[in-house]
Amino acid sequence: GESTFLVEMNEAANILNNATSRSLILLDEVGRGTSTFDGMSIAWAIAEYLHETPAVAARTLFATHYHELNELAALYARIKNYCVQVQEHDGRVIFLRKLVAGSADHSYGIEVARMAGLPEPVIGRARAILRRLEEQHLAIGEGGARALRAPVERLQTPPPTLELPPGAAAALEALRSVNVDRLTPLEALMLLADLKQKARC
Repeated sequence: GESTFLVEMNEAANILNNATSRSLILLDEVGRGTSTFDGMSIAWAIAEYLHETPAVAARTLFATHYHELNELAALYARIKNYCVQVQEHDGRVIFLRKLVAGSADHSYGIEVARMAGLPEPVIGRARAILRRLEEQHLAIGEGGARALRAPVERLQTPPPTLELPPGAAAALEALRSVNVDRLTPLEALMLLADLKQKARC
């Protein structure tokens, strides 16, 4: 009756609420069961909490594929990055099963999928999609990790006002006036059609 992500969060909560400075904490891929940015935010916050809360500043192994979290080592004195060493040969990846200091610059999920036997068209398409996403710099934004450690006051400053085209501004204004709790499904569809029409103007 519970999603795998809820089970994961229950376990993470149990760890954080019961750990002591004498605990050994093992966390593996925290946050992968939800959206990328949700999961990364949760993983980031957990790592910071474990580092910055003396009562639970336990020895922790935190395995993750969120490469953005590598930057935590530059921000916090006791965080160290390690990765599994790999070697690329003839277009293939060889996993050396050796842990070395440093951080991986990318993941090898597609290569693992190929090793598992996914059809070649799927592997080829996945590689093309990955290249496209990497070209668009799917990251947490300019400044990376350091931006997330900005003082609270800086994070609370209002964002700059965006200039919207007239149609988009009208659609946004109409959307602001809607009471979504009182909409029927049919009214919601009609509203969506109306907003789409306004946004085109």
